[in-house]
Amino acid sequence: VKQAVSEFGRLDVLVNNAGILRDAFIAGMDESQWDAVIAVHLKGHAATLHHAAAYWKDQSKAGETVNASVINTASASGTFMPNAGQGNYGAAKAGIAALTLVAADELDRYGVRVNAIAPIARTRLTLATPGMGALFAAEVPEGEFDAFAPSNISPLVAYLAAADCKLTGKVYAVQGGAITELAGWHGVNTIESEGPWTTADLAERL
Repeated sequence: VKQAVSEFGRLDVLVNNAGILRDAFIAGMDESQWDAVIAVHLKGHAATLHHAAAYWKDQSKAGETVNASVINTASASGTFMPNAGQGNYGAAKAGIAALTLVAADELDRYGVRVNAIAPIARTRLTLATPGMGALFAAEVPEGEFDAFAPSNISPLVAYLAAADCKLTGKVYAVQGGAITELAGWHGVNTIESEGPWTTADLAERL
């Protein structure tokens, strides 16, 4: 953040996109695999967001008009399409989606918008994803639309970063020509009791 302000005089946009994979099934995952993914993805997002937020808060408190944007990178794995072998990655990405919503609520008062994308595209990480690498690596006939090209993602990032974009607190899945707004956990069915639950009641009604 300090380097950006020093080089450009101000900070208007933060894009968090660092990531690694350390895939393993839960029973075989060691602590270092868990910690590495959480550190790079979730803590990495939180660290840059913390310092950028502090900068924008100070700017706003000093009477300056702030019109800033944060774009975080979540994933289908942490939202609507969990993948076996990616407990660490899915947990980190789900945390990023939640962090996005919290930060959007906190930073709106300072003129900062916070959104996230959950991209599906061909990258070194996705090519290494078990069971999906072949799909991403499939050759696209010349002249046909490449639904997994990383360039399909950038227009959404550019729009969310734009000064005239008013969106905040949104998480968008984006693949090829499709952009889908994602909604978080929500109630589906509710059961009620007039008194304390018993396990027998729950066995019958859940």
